[in-house]
Amino acid sequence: MQARVVNHSCAVFEGKRRFTYGPSEDTDLKEAYLIPRNIMAEPDYIEDDNPELIRPQKLVNPVKTSRNHQDLHRELLMNQKRGLAPQNKPELQKVMEKRKRDQVIKQKEEEAQKKKSDLEIELLKRQQKLEQLELEKQKLQEEQENAPEFVKVKGNLRRTGQEVAQAQES
Repeated sequence: MQARVVNHSCAVFEGKRRFTYGPSEDTDLKEAYLIPRNIMAEPDYIEDDNPELIRPQKLVNPVKTSRNHQDLHRELLMNQKRGLAPQNKPELQKVMEKRKRDQVIKQKEEEAQKKKSDLEIELLKRQQKLEQLELEKQKLQEEQENAPEFVKVKGNLRRTGQEVAQAQES
């Protein structure tokens, strides 16, 4: 329990500031933390019992006195006691949570695609090779269909010439 002087208007005792009426050097530090200093001035109408003065009265809040407000407040208190707090989130927070969920789902899908088995990888390679072969065949057919007539005749002559040469050799 150590007390130290901070300035003329307050003393620190056990880690808490205690305000005093006068300079803290003149007062006993043990008694200084017991005397709180009034920060706000007392209103004049409390001290004087003058009947001529009009005393202020607290205004009635029409919202709090309404029956609907009282019922709603009672229902909210009951729900809070049960643990059924209302789920009224701001729209921005809802959108951000939805984006985060979508992003997590997308990451899981990407990870699933990356973790393909060896069999799936081989099947994909074969499928790509077959697609390439089909594309090459289609290109050759299109080239042959679009070629001029003399090129087709020349190709036919070559084939027949090769067939005749093979027949003579055998």
